[in-house]
Amino acid sequence: SIKTGCTTQTSSASDLTACQQHIPSSSLPQGVVGATSAHSSKKPAEDATQKRELRKPARECRRKKKEYVKCLENRVAVLENQNKTLIEELRALKDIYRHKVE
Repeated sequence: SIKTGCTTQTSSASDLTACQQHIPSSSLPQGVVGATSAHSSKKPAEDATQKRELRKPARECRRKKKEYVKCLENRVAVLENQNKTLIEELRALKDIYRHKVE
């Protein structure tokens, strides 16, 4: 996990993996799944229910990703400000050193 300005976040790759875990896997090979999906024996109501069940985890996954990106953006802003301050401090110290040497 990564400590950001907000909360401790897991990497986005693991968030996506967690999101993908909610998708039921088929015991059929991939080619067979694609070929049979057009002629599925499922009722339309079952299909709609399954889609509805997948929406909530997908929404949660997108929310977590958005929060993670926002925290990263905040962290970048903090580090940029810190870098700017350190550069200014370095310039000031170099000026002081130059004046003492002269």
